[in-house]
Amino acid sequence: MSKILIVEDEESIAELEKDYLELSGFEVHIETNGESGLKEALDGEYDLILLDLMLPGVDGFEICKRVRKVKNTPILLVSAKKDDIDKIRGLGLGADDYVTKPFSPSELVARVKAHLARYERLIGSAVQENEIIEIRGIKIDKTARRVYVNGEEKQFTTKEFDLLTFLAQNPNRVFTKEELFREIWDMESVGDIATVTVHIKKIREKIEFDTAKPQYIETIWGVGYRFKV
Repeated sequence: MSKILIVEDEESIAELEKDYLELSGFEVHIETNGESGLKEALDGEYDLILLDLMLPGVDGFEICKRVRKVKNTPILLVSAKKDDIDKIRGLGLGADDYVTKPFSPSELVARVKAHLARYERLIGSAVQENEIIEIRGIKIDKTARRVYVNGEEKQFTTKEFDLLTFLAQNPNRVFTKEELFREIWDMESVGDIATVTVHIKKIREKIEFDTAKPQYIETIWGVGYRFKV
C-alpha cells in the first residue's frame, strides 16, 4: 500500500483529501504546519507528498526545496494562488505537479495515481549494475559476457566463457572433467570429455601469463581442475 503525506494547514481540506485517497487504497498521514511537515517529509518514508504552499512556520516552497535535496519522492504542490509565477517557482524547485484550489477530489486522486505510476516506472527501468566477478586481474562481466585480463579485453567463445565463469564462481573447488562436461554442455558425459581439456587449454592461453605454470586454472592430476584464488 502506497503511503502519502499531506501537509495542509486547512484541516477540512486535509481531511477531504485523506478520505478520497484512503477510499482509493492509500495510507495517508496529515501534518498541519510547515515545521512538523518538513520533519515528517524528511524523516518518514512516503511514496508521494501532497504539499500546500501557504503554511505556518515553513512554507511549501522551502519544504519542497529541502526535501528535493535528499529525496526523489514525487511532490504535488497545492495552492489557492493561481499565479503562474508560483507554479513556475514550485516546479523549478523540483515539484512534480501543481494543483490549484478549488479542485475536484477525483482529479486529485487521478493525478496522485498517475505520478505514483510514473515514479514506479522510472524506478523499475533504472539501469541495473552489471554482475561482475573480479579475481587477481581478471574481470568477468557476466551481464555483458565480456572478459578482461589486466584491463585488456579477451575474446571468448560461448562455451569458453561459460566454463571460465563457472570455475571462477566456484573457486578453490576441484571439478572432474565429467562434472564440467555435464555442467557446461548440459548433458551426461557420454560424449568426448576431451572437449573439456581443449577448452581449458584455450582459456589458459587467454588468461595465463605462462600456460606451463598456470596461476588461475590448476590441473589436479588424476582428478580435474580448480580455479585458484
